[in-house]
Amino acid sequence: MGETLIRLRDDAASTAPVVALADLGTETNATAVRVLPGEDVGALLPLLDRLELVEVAFPAYTDGRGYTSARFLRERGYTGELRAVGDVLIDQISHYHRCGFDAFAPNQPITRAAVDKAIATWPEVYQRTVDGRSPIWAARHG
Repeated sequence: MGETLIRLRDDAASTAPVVALADLGTETNATAVRVLPGEDVGALLPLLDRLELVEVAFPAYTDGRGYTSARFLRERGYTGELRAVGDVLIDQISHYHRCGFDAFAPNQPITRAAVDKAIATWPEVYQRTVDGRSPIWAARHG
């Protein structure tokens, strides 16, 4: 049986209510936010130190804007939980992880073992990632 929340983190999952990015200005104590495709995650930069969870919505697997949002936040120092939510497919898990996602809440449950296998399937990468792996060209050319 699959799970509806898979975390690749050791800390406790956030239990804070998730606030829409559009409503974040009125929720001054919010520590969890949901970002929809096309929303400007740059608005979160002043709040990164207080956010414990950023959910990035994937209403359709064909909409890849959430990958950019994740990478943007990780490259700017966000260390809290970054959760892909919605139409999250197992064959894209390694790509989500490469961009910085460390939690998944798929519409269709998947197993933790399948997630681990998907991440391990391609140990070498060609582009820079935010998951700590060096691109293969760096190993070849120093």
